[in-house]
Amino acid sequence: MSYTDATIQVLSPEGVIVENDTTAPYLPLVEKLSDAELQEMHRQMVVIRRFDIEAGNLQRQGHLGIWIPSLGQEAAQVGSATASRPQDHIFPTYREHVVGRMRGVDPVDTLRIWRGLTHGAWDPKVVNNFHLYAVVLGTQTLHATGYAMGLTFDGATGTGTPDTDAAVIAYLGDGASSQGDVSEALVFAASYQAPILFFLQNNHWAISVPVTRQSRTPLYLRPSGFGIPGVQIDGNDVLASYAVTRENLEETRAGGGPRFIEALTYRMGAHTTSDDPTKYRDDAELDFWTRHDPIARFEAFLRAKGAGDDFFDSLTQEGEDLAADVRARTLALPVPSSSAMFEHVYSEAHTLMQEQAAWLAAYEASFEGGAA
Repeated sequence: MSYTDATIQVLSPEGVIVENDTTAPYLPLVEKLSDAELQEMHRQMVVIRRFDIEAGNLQRQGHLGIWIPSLGQEAAQVGSATASRPQDHIFPTYREHVVGRMRGVDPVDTLRIWRGLTHGAWDPKVVNNFHLYAVVLGTQTLHATGYAMGLTFDGATGTGTPDTDAAVIAYLGDGASSQGDVSEALVFAASYQAPILFFLQNNHWAISVPVTRQSRTPLYLRPSGFGIPGVQIDGNDVLASYAVTRENLEETRAGGGPRFIEALTYRMGAHTTSDDPTKYRDDAELDFWTRHDPIARFEAFLRAKGAGDDFFDSLTQEGEDLAADVRARTLALPVPSSSAMFEHVYSEAHTLMQEQAAWLAAYEASFEGGAA
């Protein structure tokens, strides 16, 4: 599956701005971006890809239990994250590594999850409203919708003050869109006109199930049955991701109700390091999407605007430095005490948790000193 007539593409695969009736509403938003802002978007894409590769290496070497790569989906994530405001709340799946980093999550904290050292790793209040990863498919859409409903009840959105009005972004994949939780989230989002943007990254494969088997119609049309407008974008075009997300967030933040974006992108690697995509994907499909690589496309655009080798070389070095730093700090992570698993189950002290923690401590103590 490639692009359709409905796909909004601001930057062509050759790195040239597309000017037509479809892109006209979005070009002014792109034109307002400074060279520094454009280069920052590219920096985030390049550096996170190097981190992504290093995390995969760590898993292959036995230092992580599993890794979930985002290789190929950088533009969809960076563009949409750039379009958000600090007061917006972001509910990720388990693949939005660069969105978390842009919000202040230490990449090593991401790896702590897959190293089996934590159930959460960060406080959303500390990292600019970036909520915890959701491994169970679709659950984050319910959490996000509930939070968006709460923003309405609290009067924190739709007041006509863009600098303070808040919205919610819920990231999901094409596989998650087939989950019942997502349909329930769409029902409540529409019923309560919640200020939420569902951002679906269609990477074409739900592990080994192609999107064509999941849906006979484009996924951006699904929410229309719930009364939610949807749009389809080229998810490998960071400018389309930015501009269309920016517009939709402003609409929902102003009280316009929920919105839905389907970003057509591609999972260049495996679903996780437990997966072998060569078993179900053909070379022609991979070749098509390799030629539409989001980073190569944006580099061509920036070079045409005057960015030189020094800039791109600096990003390569920054990526290498981050990879080395992440590796060193990951290998040095301490193993938490077993009692840590009881600390954040409830917000206040809980008798059952205290009893279970005491039992486990006594059980572990029974093995001290060589006891069998």
